Amino acid sequence: MSSVAITFKLNGQTCNASVPAHITLIDYLRDDLDLKGARIGCSRGVCGACTVLIDGKPVAACLTFAFQLDGKSVETIEGLAGNGELDAIQQAFASHSAFQCGYCTSGMILLAKAMIAHEHKPDRETIVDWISSNICRCAGYPQIVAAIEDAVQQAQSVKA
Repeated sequence: MSSVAITFKLNGQTCNASVPAHITLIDYLRDDLDLKGARIGCSRGVCGACTVLIDGKPVAACLTFAFQLDGKSVETIEGLAGNGELDAIQQAFASHSAFQCGYCTSGMILLAKAMIAHEHKPDRETIVDWISSNICRCAGYPQIVAAIEDAVQQAQSVKA
């Protein structure tokens, strides 16, 4: 199997690696880097459990090859908290108990983080539209939407 040399940023840290050309990002993160926050769900890019941010945009890590990281910046759930404090979106999820089994949580949080960065003033309909790409099998959607609405309000008050 051929390998590809890549340089990328992972949660703010520069990484140099040689990755097999066939390995997916989800397998690389979980098996080689021991980052277990992104989950393997459907392996088809429809459930959202494997969502990570590449250059600030949510992507399905199960459909992305690791070599595609070259020159890019990747953010995983493990990179959100800083200095022992949760990111605002993580804190909002905790405050609203916006999880049950937790399987979808990392993908939902990263998706919400991207939405807050991308949308000027997302309303409830916009939030629901954004999270529709991630499946919560425990039906925790009311708490998830409430947590995201709270995080949006916090982000807007910081910008003001």
